[in-house]
Amino acid sequence: MIHIVLYEPEIPENTGNIMRTCAASGATLHLIEPLGFIWDDKRVKRSVMDYDQYMTLERHIDWESFLKTVKGPMFFLTRYGESVHSDFDYQSIDEDIYLVFGKESTGIPKEILKEHFDHAFRIPMSENARSMNLANTVAIVVFEVLRQKNYEGLSRYEVQKGKHYLKDL
Repeated sequence: MIHIVLYEPEIPENTGNIMRTCAASGATLHLIEPLGFIWDDKRVKRSVMDYDQYMTLERHIDWESFLKTVKGPMFFLTRYGESVHSDFDYQSIDEDIYLVFGKESTGIPKEILKEHFDHAFRIPMSENARSMNLANTVAIVVFEVLRQKNYEGLSRYEVQKGKHYLKDL
């Protein structure tokens, strides 16, 4: 199982979009508080639409309480990472995988990163950019893990309109 961990997220629309990614990918979402927005913010609800019923969400009062629940390796997205997100061999991991992303303004605290630097990574990008949108980076990394695991548990065809929708037009 893949776990997406958002460390103190600040932008409700990003969190809502990440919730949709969780629903689409089967990942569990962990929110480390404090959040930078009110949980019932209409912007979260607009972004997640009705997909929240198809995903699992866990909230943790702080980093330490989250750590007590971890049952597998953690990987940390940071612009300071010296490995690329696709360099890790996720396919060989039989435990749950935790992908940790920092708050939009400052990322993951350096104290946490120092403890886990061997599992810190970055997404390659132009030298002119400091970062990418949080929701986009989550989707890129989650689907790299799923690609390496041959999209285990995911549908390979359109379910709602049918496998042969375009052929039947």
